[in-house]
Amino acid sequence: MLTLSRKLKRDDGVKSGRTSGGPPDTSHRVSIRDRLLIKEVAELEANLPSTCKVAFPDVNKLHHFQLDISPDEGYYQSGKFRFEIDVPEAYNMVPPKVKCLTRIWHPNITETGEICLSLLREHSIDGTGWAPTRTLKDVVWGLNSLFTDLLNFDDPLNIDAAEHHLRDKEDFRRKVQDFIKNYAR
Repeated sequence: MLTLSRKLKRDDGVKSGRTSGGPPDTSHRVSIRDRLLIKEVAELEANLPSTCKVAFPDVNKLHHFQLDISPDEGYYQSGKFRFEIDVPEAYNMVPPKVKCLTRIWHPNITETGEICLSLLREHSIDGTGWAPTRTLKDVVWGLNSLFTDLLNFDDPLNIDAAEHHLRDKEDFRRKVQDFIKNYAR
């Protein structure tokens, strides 16, 4: 993160002509997205839920990172679930793209990683979808809540998991624990 901050300061100096000799070089412009991300990542890191950990494979690319969630209660307690978050160039007008990389038995996450979370929807009928006022912190807290208070069996993406829970809650719990044992350690 500090590397990108230094890059922004250097690029600002280049754009304003404060370089040694020659005309300003505008080929290294920093996007609006990247400027927003510097502020949002700092805020996110300061307000991260205790069950979450953020990792940046490349500190110069704040628009691509991983989130690990280790729920401390409920069905998914003792599992570690990894999400990949990509922030598109059009951010904050469009939401980040999020995929669950850990195989999971969950009514709102498919086994292939698609996620049903209204704030990740660009257009939502109920008004809870993405808005330019939302931030990465909202995304992380929303994903974290999928394991507790936003766990929704009534409007599932993984219909089989929701129906399984409806049929036999104890067997659902066993299957979740099997998935954790096999894929989420």
